[in-house]
Amino acid sequence: MGDFAVWDYVVFAAMLLVSAVIGVYYAFVGGGQKTSKDFLMGGRSMSALPVALSLTASFMSAVTVLGTPAEIYHYGAIFCIFAITYALVVLCSAEIFLPVFYKLGITSTYEYLELRFNKYLRLCGTVLFIIQTASKSQATLYTGIVIYAPALALNQVTGFDLWGAVVATGVVCTFYCTLGGLKAVVWTDVFQVGIMVAGFSAVIIRAVVVQEGIGRIVNDSYYGGRLNFWDFDPNPLQRHTFWTIVIGGTFTWTGIYGVNQSQVQRYIACKSRFHAKLSLYINLVGLWAILACAVLCGLSLYSIYKDCDPWTSKQVSAVDQLMPYLVLDILHDFPGVPGLFVASAYSGTLSTVSSSINALAAVTVEDLIRPYFRSLSEKKLSWISMGMSLFYGGVCIAMAAVASLLGALLQVALSIFGMVGGPLLGLFALGILCSFANGVGAFAGLVSGFVISLWVGIGAQIYPPLPERTKPLSLSTTGCNISSGNLTATENPLTTIFNTPSADRPALADNWYSLSYLYFSTIGTLITVAVGIIISLLTGGLKQNTDRKFLLTKEDFLSNFSWSKSETVKKVEVLNWKPFTMAAEGTDNPAFSHIEMDVASNKNKVNGLHI
Repeated sequence: MGDFAVWDYVVFAAMLLVSAVIGVYYAFVGGGQKTSKDFLMGGRSMSALPVALSLTASFMSAVTVLGTPAEIYHYGAIFCIFAITYALVVLCSAEIFLPVFYKLGITSTYEYLELRFNKYLRLCGTVLFIIQTASKSQATLYTGIVIYAPALALNQVTGFDLWGAVVATGVVCTFYCTLGGLKAVVWTDVFQVGIMVAGFSAVIIRAVVVQEGIGRIVNDSYYGGRLNFWDFDPNPLQRHTFWTIVIGGTFTWTGIYGVNQSQVQRYIACKSRFHAKLSLYINLVGLWAILACAVLCGLSLYSIYKDCDPWTSKQVSAVDQLMPYLVLDILHDFPGVPGLFVASAYSGTLSTVSSSINALAAVTVEDLIRPYFRSLSEKKLSWISMGMSLFYGGVCIAMAAVASLLGALLQVALSIFGMVGGPLLGLFALGILCSFANGVGAFAGLVSGFVISLWVGIGAQIYPPLPERTKPLSLSTTGCNISSGNLTATENPLTTIFNTPSADRPALADNWYSLSYLYFSTIGTLITVAVGIIISLLTGGLKQNTDRKFLLTKEDFLSNFSWSKSETVKKVEVLNWKPFTMAAEGTDNPAFSHIEMDVASNKNKVNGLHI
């Protein structure tokens, strides 16, 4: 095992430099960012391909690069079933939510809540988004974790400078977001997707060479029980089965692709609705490609370490350090290639953080500034948007410092506020699909969905599910030449960290609180919709007259076949202020929101080893 060499730092610096140059280019090309719409929405002139790659990039954070292969190493390839989930999510987003948002020409998704219901629900949506942004931090705190966690994992294994990487990533990201706006965010994402795929490919190709062919990797995975694709157990308490991933995953991810500001802002910036839909469908291919790469990396990890698990044998101190460990193990003879892998992990971070910064700036300007200060000119709003990007970039770097101090605590906040997405998805679904839903019903539904989601979420934190619910697969250390003789096949330490003795577990803990984390969002959505419909009907919802442009109509479906006419969008003006926008959750893979990116105390560790 080697440490990082000069070439590795050169490759990493080159990735940051290219990202910064793209920001400078879009700050000045075509006359720069004249209006806030140019800055926040790319002047609504983007075409499908770059937007599709951008959507894919912000879905992939460093958590995907480091976490997904470790998940497959530990729990097996049932994670592949997410391929079906992604297809359903893209279908729902493109055919239900996109047509309505696009024809209204809105900048902040929360604007819709005011147009359809009232300004108070817009405020609720904005506040929930900001809570998510600040705590799950769909943007700020969360981006703190997104910046800090990979830096820590990479630092402990490779010796790559921790705070140098955190500050460099944060500064470059803020720089190109502030100068270039949405266009810079989208085009840097396109570049970063390339780097991510290159990083994954380097690992997969080298692993296949080391293992003398992909057949051996598949064979080892099969006999190690890793090819567990088909588990049709309908029990909603099992962490990952076919049904939890397809049903629960679809609700969880539609909350991100369908109504989350950071994703919606990108596809609404397309020049026509055809391009907007196309961007989502092309992005689906990108999601599948990334998933395939991550699965192959996970199976390679298992094939190489099946007889000597680095985690059980204490060669790494957290699961997310397995990928950097593998990279240094098999690629240390290739100058610059470990640097390429680190650049790919950080590309995930940059794309996630930049979409968060841009979405936060959009929500702040559209929902909290424009409605109150009507006299501001477009030029001034454009400058304010840049100022907000700069401000949120600074906050994100500060949050990385907070993440380093409050690791375990943040993890809990991150999981709990991940549940906010379910009720919000329910709220938008009510508005778009139920013409009789009114403000009273929508508010009652939102509150009840939120309360139930928090109840199950906090319960799951206090009483984590038992190992038989999560089904970790066995890991072996028989092939390790280490002297500590008491190491055997391991159970998953992640499930035992907070475990309370079983005698203290109430009945609810093993039934209600043990629900698969993917169903948290589903429950929030369904309860919001059900309560919203009942209360709306009881409070005279059938008597109200809802403007058809706020609903999904038959024409929206039929217009799929008349795509040649470029649709022009008329901005629907909203006079009251908007609540804030959804921050960039597209970056965080919800499948790992409960896995520690071991951010807790690392004071006594050097290179991941206890001293």
